[in-house]
Amino acid sequence: MLVVMKQDASQASIDRVVETIRSMGYDARPIPGRQRTAVGLIGNDGRVDSARLEGLEGVLEVIEVSRPYKQVSREWKVEDTVVTLPNGTRIGGREIVVMAGPCAVESREQIVGIARTLRDMGATVLRGGAFKPRTSPYSFQGLGIKGLELLAEAREASGLAVVTEALDAEGVDLVAEYADIIQIGARNMQNYTLLRRAGQVGKPVLLKRGMSATIKELLLAAEYLLAEGNGQVILCERGVRSFDTHTRNLLDLTAIPVIQGLSHLPIIADPSHGTGIRAKVLPMARAAVAAGADGVMIEVHPNPEMALSDGAQSLYPEQFAELMEQMRVICRALDRSLVPPLDLETSVPAP
Repeated sequence: MLVVMKQDASQASIDRVVETIRSMGYDARPIPGRQRTAVGLIGNDGRVDSARLEGLEGVLEVIEVSRPYKQVSREWKVEDTVVTLPNGTRIGGREIVVMAGPCAVESREQIVGIARTLRDMGATVLRGGAFKPRTSPYSFQGLGIKGLELLAEAREASGLAVVTEALDAEGVDLVAEYADIIQIGARNMQNYTLLRRAGQVGKPVLLKRGMSATIKELLLAAEYLLAEGNGQVILCERGVRSFDTHTRNLLDLTAIPVIQGLSHLPIIADPSHGTGIRAKVLPMARAAVAAGADGVMIEVHPNPEMALSDGAQSLYPEQFAELMEQMRVICRALDRSLVPPLDLETSVPAP
């Protein structure tokens, strides 16, 4: 439920609405807007007497929010959420972010070298797994804490922000020490203990869609994060399971405009996991930008044939450079732009 205040409502009137909601046994969250403030009622179990709120001074109207996800919904917040990272990268709005890097951190030479290369090509966020949830227990599982330390070293050397995955609630605090964005992977989208903890640490969270998850289930998973007070959430379409075997997954690009109509949260696409095939990554990345994605996450490795994880879907650096040029053309057609490349002296986006 949303309590929409009048444009000239005083702070005292807003506070009175908050106090009334809390006295009724629910939580209240003011949502400042450009023209007026709304107050969200959290925990509505269907027994709320809206008449108690409608009669309060400064209240314009009370709106029932019918969707099961409340704070994620555009009915809760009309304006797009924009997530700003320490290096100045903004995710959401008119600019399109490019996150790139290897599937897994393998060595200092690999991650620091590719980070500098990707920065020079225009990426502003470095992806790389320190902890790798793999289908087979015999596959490379990541370098763990050493991988996190190397990601931090690569950030220092390149200025790129870092996104990496946390596998469980116990590991969230450790990842938060090193990462600028905590990734929740597809296999953990409905790990509610992990979601709650990630919502409490105060860092942006990249939430990937589960392999068999509906859009509604993705948004409800995001609701767990917002319910813990973390509004810095980035959604990611990374492909869902399909009956066809020609690609690793089915990259559901229709999810991008659908989610943008339902939610204020930014959404990016991961065509690397979405296809699993290097030759398909470029066309699907271009398509994702054309579909309105707020960014793309691309796997790039300096020597894909030697990669310890997902080499078959990783681009060569020269392919990534080609993709960046193609995306710039598409951005211009959409009256958008890529997030500006980092200034090599200050390691922040150029003005």
